[in-house]
Amino acid sequence: MTFRAGDIVTLKSGGQALTIASVEAEDANCIWLGEEGDLFRERIPFIALEAVELEDEEEEEGEDEEASADASEDEDEEEAA
Repeated sequence: MTFRAGDIVTLKSGGQALTIASVEAEDANCIWLGEEGDLFRERIPFIALEAVELEDEEEEEGEDEEASADASEDEDEEEAA
């Protein structure tokens, strides 16, 4: 798998999301924030990383609006009955 700077990844063994800062041969220089807000940087081989699928916020907002509209319609039907 090919990674690029800016990609969000995680270790295959688990853990928090990491951001790839730069790529060198078969390694990625990853950065992340620790629990106390400290910035960490580590060189990690590609073989240990997997891409994180980020959900599109616009899609989520659209789904939320549809769910709200459906709930409102259900309430209107119950009131009419």
